[in-house]
Amino acid sequence: MVFLAEDGGIGALGINLPSLIAQLINFTILLIVLGWAFKRFLFPLLDERRRRIQEGLEASDEARRRLSETEKDVAAELEKARNEGQTLIGEAQQMSTRIQEEARQSARAESETLLERARSEIQLERDAAIAELRREFAGLTIAAAERVIRRSLDPQAHRELIEEVLAEAPGGGVGGDGQT
Repeated sequence: MVFLAEDGGIGALGINLPSLIAQLINFTILLIVLGWAFKRFLFPLLDERRRRIQEGLEASDEARRRLSETEKDVAAELEKARNEGQTLIGEAQQMSTRIQEEARQSARAESETLLERARSEIQLERDAAIAELRREFAGLTIAAAERVIRRSLDPQAHRELIEEVLAEAPGGGVGGDGQT
């Protein structure tokens, strides 16, 4: 070994061969120990971490899929609710139309009732006015006849005579419509 150092080979470079071999053996032992430690402790930790990351990615994909399904379900429910709302609006409009029509019919019926009552009252007033007119006409006729004859006639007898004349008249009475 001396000759290597003296010849100028490796020794000339400042390398000690036995020290180099010892360092290579130490490095190999360190490499084996670190490889064993990595396999024993570090690789399982890295495998566990990789497994958890993979599970997280799978859970994320599952959550995305569920979110997509939920969004579809929500959209379907919203469409269903919208359709139900439109149905309710349609029913309310039909009900409103029906109530309005019933109110119109009720108003028409009430109007017809009031109109019929008014016609009846007008007819009664007309009949009363005709009867009053007959009485006044009979009184005027008696008064005119008294003046013409210059004597007093029996009002009851004269009234009966006027009633007979009016009943025998061609129109059947004063109004010409059969009513006196």
